[in-house]
Amino acid sequence: MKNISLLLLLIGVSFLTSSCSSLNCTPLENLLGADVNLISLGDKIADDLTEQATPPLMPRHPEDAVLTTTFVDLSDLEKTSQMGRLLQSHIGSRLVQLGYTVKEINLRNTMKINPEDGEKILSRNLSDISPDLPVQAVLIGTYSINNRTLYITAKLVNPVNRNIISATSYKFCMDDNLLAMFNLKRQNRSQDNGIEPPPESIINKIFY
Repeated sequence: MKNISLLLLLIGVSFLTSSCSSLNCTPLENLLGADVNLISLGDKIADDLTEQATPPLMPRHPEDAVLTTTFVDLSDLEKTSQMGRLLQSHIGSRLVQLGYTVKEINLRNTMKINPEDGEKILSRNLSDISPDLPVQAVLIGTYSINNRTLYITAKLVNPVNRNIISATSYKFCMDDNLLAMFNLKRQNRSQDNGIEPPPESIINKIFY
């Protein structure tokens, strides 16, 4: 019994001394909240997509590349952000670590390429990718913002038949750094955290 109590105590202390982004947008955010780690998120997206891919992707096949594209706004496929570009970069890096050949797109007629925005393909025809570039999958992704909630969807798509090979979605409460990537900021920290202001005292109501 003492061992169980000690274990529970250690777990509780560990929880209280660690920060967690899942506690953002809760009353515990200012105490235990944390920034969303985009590097870890990129790794997780790459791992999830490759593990779920059907048919499976082929690692260590330099002749069959995976193309990555910039994550774009779901409401406007021509619009992206700093987060969209960073996420593309982090996922691409993780794919390389997993043994896949990742191609950087510089001169592709099927993508709208802007030095400030990145490589975007969602508004284009995936089947029009140049035949001199064998591709086993194209990474595409979208995001949507509702107040401080960020929704992200990532997919691996077969560029020939447009079949979705794998897909995954994520939901986050946006921290201050993530908000800044969209030129946004919190208006009221206490309200964001669900902490109500203290009620007015009875004495103040009577005499003021």
